[in-house]
Amino acid sequence: MSAPCALLTWALLALFGLGLGVPGEDLPCSCCPIVPRREWKAPASKCVDKLKLPARYVVVSHTAGSPCDSPALCLNQVQNVHNYHTGMLNWCDVGYNFLIGEDGLVYEGRGWDTKGDHTGKIWNPISIGISFMGNYMERSPPPRALRAAQSLLACGVAQGKLSPRYEVKGHRDVQRTLSPGDQLYEIIQTWPH
Repeated sequence: MSAPCALLTWALLALFGLGLGVPGEDLPCSCCPIVPRREWKAPASKCVDKLKLPARYVVVSHTAGSPCDSPALCLNQVQNVHNYHTGMLNWCDVGYNFLIGEDGLVYEGRGWDTKGDHTGKIWNPISIGISFMGNYMERSPPPRALRAAQSLLACGVAQGKLSPRYEVKGHRDVQRTLSPGDQLYEIIQTWPH
């Protein structure tokens, strides 16, 4: 990432209380803007199972809950998803590897290396789970959220976390569900992988 781009990202995130550190420092990853777990106040993960990388599949879902279109709202929403997954479902952490907000930011869930709880016993060990925060049955995510997801996938390939020949699956392709919603499902059908 270029220095002006890194500085702009830092400034915008800092403006919303999600700062990445000191301007001029190297950012923690080349896939920014990813909001790291510490910035959304995630407790330490209790998950121990690792993914075999590079992953061959990406499963796209939606939370089917409230959308969020600002960093403050998305921070609250990702905390709600985490609390539901750990408190109600008794999972070791939020189920997704990453969550996408309508604010155009990617929120780190379990990250690239840890097996998720997003799609069942067959698909969890072999895929990265990405969930868009909102319900996309009747409406599409905004372009900035779609760009954030596509940027995340490109970064996954660049970092060796995703196979260059990865395949995107809708949650409904691998489980009986309406996720990721009719509108988002139509969109991901047009993505190159």
